[in-house]
Amino acid sequence: MSSNRILVGDIGGTHARFAILERSGSASALREWSDLPGDFATFAQALNHYLDAIGRQGVPEVIALAVAGPVADGKVSLTNRDWQISESGLRSLGFRSAHLVNDFAALACAADRLGPSDVRCVGPEIAAAEGTITILGAGTGFGVSCLAHFRGHAVPLATEGGHIAFAPQGPEEIAILEALARRFGRVSVERILSGPGLENLARALDEIAGRAVRSLSAAQIVELASQGDGDCRAALSRFCSIFGAVAGDVALAHGARGGVLIAGGIAGKIEPYLMQGGFRGSFEAKGRLSPFVKSIPTKLIVNPDVALLGAARAAEEA
Repeated sequence: MSSNRILVGDIGGTHARFAILERSGSASALREWSDLPGDFATFAQALNHYLDAIGRQGVPEVIALAVAGPVADGKVSLTNRDWQISESGLRSLGFRSAHLVNDFAALACAADRLGPSDVRCVGPEIAAAEGTITILGAGTGFGVSCLAHFRGHAVPLATEGGHIAFAPQGPEEIAILEALARRFGRVSVERILSGPGLENLARALDEIAGRAVRSLSAAQIVELASQGDGDCRAALSRFCSIFGAVAGDVALAHGARGGVLIAGGIAGKIEPYLMQGGFRGSFEAKGRLSPFVKSIPTKLIVNPDVALLGAARAAEEA
């Protein structure tokens, strides 16, 4: 399917972003970009609010949405939000063609089209080899995908990798696992590497240290750390160390010689901590396989529109 104008969206657990992508030859631009507040009861309300705001004349006939949840049979129930969306429902609103794609699969669709201005190195500058690219990141949840390469073909793969089990490294992380297991039973990666996960981690560290537990939001933890709060800084440093270890594990699972891309709403807010070395140190600490992961570049996606561009590419290649 090809179209010069596509209504694209990036729909997550706490955000709903829309824009109109227009192509002219090999160039493309996003028009009518809007980041809506998160207080709509349904997706249809959010979409109608956007359409009313831009005026319904000239709305594209094609819509493509990157959504934070598994897509099956053209339908999705968002993992961390009580919204349901279906391609048939979108068509009933007047769109000729509708496409839903998992948000991290959308990032994978765009992964091999990113330029130097779209990313920032975390760790050393390393030339990526030809091969699979891993994409992962923390937001309301923890997303994992990859762009798999085989015999000249590239295929984006959505996964539920954020729900793999947390594998602690060292005594303190074992204590973190035990503290979280008392609350949740099974402890997945997402219980730590997400906005709510950062809150869980800070609380667990308070418990382990015998301090009074502070009920801090993720935003408060980041803000207090910027003001010099030592405990919040320690929580963010541990968060990045665990993040790196998980990224290295996923890179091994994917054989990600093409690189690892870091996405998600949290990474940009804690970039100084990602750059301090704990992320990359844990990423490379893979025993006998350390030489393999040391050859893999890790990069932070800094272009906020990559999921929108990936959704458009998914629609174009449908």
